[in-house]
Amino acid sequence: MQLTVLGRYAPYPAPGGACSGYLIQNGETSIMLEAGNGSFSRLCKHIDFRYLAAVVITHLHPDHYMDIFCLRHAIAGAIREKKRPGPLALFMPGSPAEEYQRLAQYTDTFIINKIEDMPTVNLTAGVQVHRCRVGMLQLEFALNRHPVPAYAVGIDCGRGRMVFSGDTSRTKELEELARGADLFLCEASGLDKDVEFVRGSHLTARQAGQLAKDAGVRKLLITHLYPEYNINELSIQAGEGYGKTVAVAKEDAKYDIKNA
Repeated sequence: MQLTVLGRYAPYPAPGGACSGYLIQNGETSIMLEAGNGSFSRLCKHIDFRYLAAVVITHLHPDHYMDIFCLRHAIAGAIREKKRPGPLALFMPGSPAEEYQRLAQYTDTFIINKIEDMPTVNLTAGVQVHRCRVGMLQLEFALNRHPVPAYAVGIDCGRGRMVFSGDTSRTKELEELARGADLFLCEASGLDKDVEFVRGSHLTARQAGQLAKDAGVRKLLITHLYPEYNINELSIQAGEGYGKTVAVAKEDAKYDIKNA
């Protein structure tokens, strides 16, 4: 299983960069995870969008889904020109209602899968996740703590496992979902000075590191970076929390999950 970073910034991109977007590939199964501003054009550098199996949006904030409208036109055109057999599976929360309905209306382009309506399983005692399968990948969704309904995502190919934090403050659900992951792709939305500002909605870089350490993940890859901050400073604080070196997501970089 391979991760390709399409975008790493929030809530707006740095010059030449893109907001949250990732490509997950395992065999013939390809999933676009998040579709933030600028991510679709980067996706097209790495894959023919016509062969996507699904797109997953963890929550309906613009820096995580705005390029879904680019993807919508691309998929609709491919269907019309008979270069794709049918609509693309879209996984997303069912609220906020206005944003959800704005996307759910495109039934000619997307097969809508509301995350909260999917089957639940017990991950550990007291922790439930929604679970589904897309091709060669198993997906698990744990509810986050954020101003709008949001999810963390675990992705398992049977030979490796990665977890994406999405946007959230620290939760028991996220820690259990991330436990033992080969790669933890985690937001690092602020520096130590931002603890009060992000409380209840995001993780600082140090908090991301501490969470990764407690969950026993093999490799921490920080993302969701504020474009005005020094990335090296974010990396240092995350590393101090993790207790070892962390990696920083880089656009167009590829990561082998099993060998993370």
